Amino acid sequence: MPNFGKRLCAPFAASAIATMLPIAALAQTITALPDQTSSIRLSNRDINHLVCQGGEIEDVKFSAEKAIAVEKAGADAWVKFLVKENDEAGQVTRSFVTTPSEFFVTCNGAIYPLYAEPSDIPAQTVTLVPGASQRARANGELLGPLVEEERAVSITLSMLQDRVPASFTEVAVSPGPLAFSAAPALKLTERRRVTIEGTGLSASEYWVEASADTDIDERMFLDTAMGKRIFSVTLDRLSLKAGETARLILLRRGETL
Repeated sequence: MPNFGKRLCAPFAASAIATMLPIAALAQTITALPDQTSSIRLSNRDINHLVCQGGEIEDVKFSAEKAIAVEKAGADAWVKFLVKENDEAGQVTRSFVTTPSEFFVTCNGAIYPLYAEPSDIPAQTVTLVPGASQRARANGELLGPLVEEERAVSITLSMLQDRVPASFTEVAVSPGPLAFSAAPALKLTERRRVTIEGTGLSASEYWVEASADTDIDERMFLDTAMGKRIFSVTLDRLSLKAGETARLILLRRGETL
């Protein structure tokens, strides 16, 4: 837990130390993208949490003259709006910050501008997610050293093993089941679709359900109904009995389907 107390001026110290509790279980999660201002609400009572997805928080810039304390460590940073206490003739009053503040958070080499409105709400968690340029760079580092066939194997295995890299972007799948004219006993349902920025590739995973005993040839899916630029086709099984399912991975050239 961050130690804000050592940074506080005297008027704020007592109240800030008193409120240094673990982040509330009811904390809300917010996402922010780089290079565009995200307007968010943060708790003006509890400790808010910033998380750099897939990297580290290098810096957090904010107006030092405002009643704010910030600590950072690795992928995490914590933001606390400090509470001022006034004691007048034994009558103690507490003033919570309500003036919005701007934060410029450096995460993974990108800048995340945050326009934060302090509010009477539970602690918030803000996840700083990679933008397109960061995802493309990460994909280049991951797949760039591989030849085209090795890329296909790596992407296919990541989907079959449900270990899709965070730099792959999941997008909306096709609604409803797909009737496949080349094999009327098969029904296809798209389960997952990803684009892989920086590589010129995209991929889909389908559930293949058989209504009758069927032997499947992967080449039957090299059909324009499944995409115009199919690069590879992989099935986890080639023979299905009625009611059984298989997983189909299609890779396409082009980041959009």
